[in-house]
Amino acid sequence: MIRFDMVRLGLRLAVSGGREALVRLAITAGAVAIGVGLLFTTLAAINGVHSQNARNAWLNTPFVKQLPANREVAGSSGDGGGGTANASGGAEGEGSSASGGETGAGSGTAGAAAGANGQASNSGVDPMWWSTRRDTVQGKEIGRIDVALTGPRAALSPGVPRMPGPGEYYLSPALARMVDEMPPAQLGDRFPGHRIGILGDEALPAPDSLLAVVGRAPQEMKGLSEAALVNKVATTRPDHCADCVVGIKSDGVDLILTVVSGGLVFPVLILIGTSTRLNAARREQRFAAMRLVGATPRQVSVVSAVEAAVAAAAGVVLGFLPFLAIRGPVANTALTGSKFFPSDISLTPLQIAGVALGVPLAAAVAARIALRRVQISPLGVTRRVTPKPPRAWRVIPLVAGLAELVGFLIWHPGTVPGQIKGYLSSFLLIAIGLVLSGPWLTMKGAALIARRTQRPATLIAVRRLADNPAAGFRAVSGLVLALLVMTATLGVISTMTDERGRPAGGPQFNNVLVNELSQGYSSDYKPVSMGKPAPPELIERLHAVPGVRNVLLGHPADKAVEVQTADGPATARQVVVCADLDPFKMYGHCAPGAQTAYVPASWYGWSDQRTSEWPTAPFTPEQLAGTGVLNVVVETDGSTAAVEQTRTMVDAAYPSTRQAMTLSEARTLAGAELRGYQQLADVVILATFPIAGCSLAVSVAGGLSERKRPFSLLRLTGVSLGTLRRVVAMESVVPLLVMAAVAIGVGLLAADLFLRSQLQYSLHALGAGYYLAVIGGLTAALAIIGATMPLLRRITGPETARNE
Repeated sequence: MIRFDMVRLGLRLAVSGGREALVRLAITAGAVAIGVGLLFTTLAAINGVHSQNARNAWLNTPFVKQLPANREVAGSSGDGGGGTANASGGAEGEGSSASGGETGAGSGTAGAAAGANGQASNSGVDPMWWSTRRDTVQGKEIGRIDVALTGPRAALSPGVPRMPGPGEYYLSPALARMVDEMPPAQLGDRFPGHRIGILGDEALPAPDSLLAVVGRAPQEMKGLSEAALVNKVATTRPDHCADCVVGIKSDGVDLILTVVSGGLVFPVLILIGTSTRLNAARREQRFAAMRLVGATPRQVSVVSAVEAAVAAAAGVVLGFLPFLAIRGPVANTALTGSKFFPSDISLTPLQIAGVALGVPLAAAVAARIALRRVQISPLGVTRRVTPKPPRAWRVIPLVAGLAELVGFLIWHPGTVPGQIKGYLSSFLLIAIGLVLSGPWLTMKGAALIARRTQRPATLIAVRRLADNPAAGFRAVSGLVLALLVMTATLGVISTMTDERGRPAGGPQFNNVLVNELSQGYSSDYKPVSMGKPAPPELIERLHAVPGVRNVLLGHPADKAVEVQTADGPATARQVVVCADLDPFKMYGHCAPGAQTAYVPASWYGWSDQRTSEWPTAPFTPEQLAGTGVLNVVVETDGSTAAVEQTRTMVDAAYPSTRQAMTLSEARTLAGAELRGYQQLADVVILATFPIAGCSLAVSVAGGLSERKRPFSLLRLTGVSLGTLRRVVAMESVVPLLVMAAVAIGVGLLAADLFLRSQLQYSLHALGAGYYLAVIGGLTAALAIIGATMPLLRRITGPETARNE
């Protein structure tokens, strides 16, 4: 049993050991507080993602399985008695939306399938028609839910006292403000009837979510292919739902957890370990003296653990201060594409307890490892025995991590969870390997410099590094790890941005709106669905809108025609009127004298097709006017008034899951996930560098304090203060530069291997911003080292050299 008197002695030494003990306690607690504050913030942000994701659940109502509806109602619906309908949405290239209540791309089936899938009970509930679709205003997504009640006992969606009837609608607060501020023709006319209320917060994934719940008549909804007959509102969180298309899937949450935690935990652990080792040499001597007078290794362990744990516990308490300070800015950060409610950025009692217990425990373990020489032999400390040099085996984990990435070039995991586990293990091995191999690489670098220099300061510095490379590397380990994380992250993100953001060729029609009415094509190239023939008055009204230049309609083709585009062979599945196509120069042209032509189906992101000539179709413009519409393409002058008024008119005439968007908006929405990754990268980089800087400052200052007596003896023997300053600088600069080069090289190699195996991309050259960040980080590190130099004059006076 551990005697309480040893615990009491440890507490006394920690808080009543004089000025030196109090300074050590304050510095250690402050350093731990910074790390704990960032760790708290990371955990709270992850909780916020989950909370935000949970409020997306109800938007997936038409996409998940429904219980069988009432036979009488279903039979009268005209949809085959099962109430089954398909729904899909999103522009080409889009993924499921990350947040904000906006709908994403995908498809789902609702209707006569068994199983509640975690949803509310439908006992005694009248089914209703439901359609979740996406709209756009000023480049922002609107989540629109159209419902049509078949009885008075409809299930309630979150945030409303009752479901709206025909001509009634609810708006989210942010959307309501936009409707009130914009002219009705640009936005308000999209919602027929009158507003009966504002959606409550429980219905909003984010404070700035743009959501509308619009009541319709059942006969209006029955004809919509994207509408589903439902009798319950979904409650299953999207990351636990196989059929959900709105929200973040479990792999997205895992990605956030992996990137943020993996990028922050290692620097935080290094900071905690560095701070708890502050003034380790003096403490080793004190504990060695205790051993010499009869203290057992167990008793010394208790005293050292109590000292470290007290400082770490104080740091945990103080860690709430930086967490509370940055909680608000984090909530306003669109980490998932939308802001968080402040209440989302919170900690669970289990997380607080885990950090409160784990951090002091980690500090105690670090203190135990730091004092392992005292445990073996107190004479080894008093005689200052040189530690054993590190061995080459330390590079094995680093090589193993890189080898695993090389292996993924040959065999690649087939599932997302398998890929996450595989790549996570690789990067963890690389990070651990870099930390383990750092002392050995530092020793080799110091030996190489020693053979090529004759300067006294450099020789003293590299000799000390060769004797104890672990201490030299420990000072810069946090910054080296930050460089590794930054290089690998920016290498991957910048390459993905270059590849996916690269224009397909030529200027794009950024002011062209496209309304996609088809939900795909069957095996015989017939469209699954289409819009009704365009009424002549719609075309006339569009041309009457100030700023509208041209209107083009895409009609279904009678067959699939192979065509040659500027990008290679393609299949044409639509027919257009040549007179309408001619003004859209970038979309190609018809053969001379042709009235109609076959064209490829996609209107999003086309490259420059000026040289493409489309084959003539055997139809007249009058014949096409009586057929259905697959696309409505409108060119405007780009003004907000023209774009939004045109969008409102087209959406009212052709309500679709994929509402009209400009090509620039489609490209922006398609890159939303990539921007989320970029924000994650920025979070990791901005967090790791301050942590690394704190580790460097604590380590260098602690090293000077530990060696004040040897330095004072050197000054008494005639060594100048300037020489000592150069020695201290070289002891930090040599491992910093050596390991920075290794970290950058390993980070670039790891990024290239990841890109090749996962995305089939080759690493692109990093931009000037990366090199400026590296130079800035190294310059800041040198400034931190230089800031500790004034300590040398105060701690190396003659009084320090006295015998103790």
